Amino acid sequence: MFKTIKNALKTPDVRKRLLYTLVLIVLFRLGCYITVPGVNTIVLNEAMSTNGISGFIDIISGGAFSRFSIFAMSISPYITASIVVQLLAMVIPSLERMAKEGGEEGRRVMNRYTKIITIVLSFVEAIGIYLSYQKSGVFINPGWLTGCLIVASLVAGTALLMWLGEQITSKGIGNGISIIIFIGIISGLPSGLTTIWNLIFTSSGFSTVGLITAIGIVLGALLLVAGVVFVQQAERRVPVQYSKKVVGRKMVGAQSTHIPLKLAMAGVMPVIFASSFMTFPAMIISMFVKDPSTLTGFWSGVYKFSLATSSSSVGWGYSLANAIVYLLLIMGFTFFYTYATFNPAEVSNNIKKNGGFIPGIRAGKPTTDYLSSIITKLTIFGGLFLSIIAILPMLLRFTSLNVSFGGTSILIVVGVALETVQQLESQLVMRHYKGFLE
Repeated sequence: MFKTIKNALKTPDVRKRLLYTLVLIVLFRLGCYITVPGVNTIVLNEAMSTNGISGFIDIISGGAFSRFSIFAMSISPYITASIVVQLLAMVIPSLERMAKEGGEEGRRVMNRYTKIITIVLSFVEAIGIYLSYQKSGVFINPGWLTGCLIVASLVAGTALLMWLGEQITSKGIGNGISIIIFIGIISGLPSGLTTIWNLIFTSSGFSTVGLITAIGIVLGALLLVAGVVFVQQAERRVPVQYSKKVVGRKMVGAQSTHIPLKLAMAGVMPVIFASSFMTFPAMIISMFVKDPSTLTGFWSGVYKFSLATSSSSVGWGYSLANAIVYLLLIMGFTFFYTYATFNPAEVSNNIKKNGGFIPGIRAGKPTTDYLSSIITKLTIFGGLFLSIIAILPMLLRFTSLNVSFGGTSILIVVGVALETVQQLESQLVMRHYKGFLE
């Protein structure tokens, strides 16, 4: 990885892309400190300390949500819009054809649909945030004019982030949206390091127990990073043999290749979507109830159950039930996204059309069943791995540890880092960088 970065800095064109990306990242971080007009920052700090549903949003936004900045909603509406477009492409035949056969124009149209849905979702989410905090006295002069100003500022911030992501993708080093999320998460790393430092050097002096705990945290984080790298890079290679065939006037010889099947095809998206799904009830209840802690009966249970995803104040019972449902949702979304991106029947038909076969497996339905069996086993392992990483921070909240850099954050950071390095390597290969190829 470090050799790739070194070679990238030596290549003028790639170095310009890196510097351009760095400038846009600085703009993103500056925007995280620009508070929306009409917010009382003193009351805001008190409201944020009692609100447990904003933890995950605040992590991926780089603390912008807790400051109520113009980037408070981060890029989450765009992620949700992308998911919606993918779902629509699966159920609407015209969109499916456009996504698969439309080429560059098809991708442009799908991107336009994603932007439109992003603005609509950000508008709805901004209204929800305003209504949720209106009863907390966060706004100086609450009213419809103040509401319009705040909603417009939040929507404009999301639109600007979407534009920054596109610029990083087209003129920078690529993966613009992922890099914005990456930067937002690692901005909390100094806070995590401060927490570890305070474990070792407490107000009463050096702590041996704190030192052992800090070493355990660092070793656990290293093991977690190693596990994430293993799962992200590991793949099952299914061999495929192509027989001889006539192409024009030439006889093309037999070829041997393979189908790479990743352990975690869905990436981190199931965790993000499941987390949003779990915290949604608490967010809706907070919009319409001034003090949700006063609720009783069924709605009190729903609120505590939903709050358990990001808060330990509700007790072990709700947290355990939340963890079980969270695990099932992650597994379900992992299977959904895996089969949405990899269709065994379609791959089997393509192999058959090109005169290929998997050694020992007959073409047609047996090949489809064979691929489906492999995908199911890989997805079960990948889904369980994602679930353990997502649930682990929920369990650590009941200990004395309060490290903000959790398992989900490490999963996203490592995944984006690996993708970015691959982007740099591909750009260096395209420019025939001699030192890199040797």
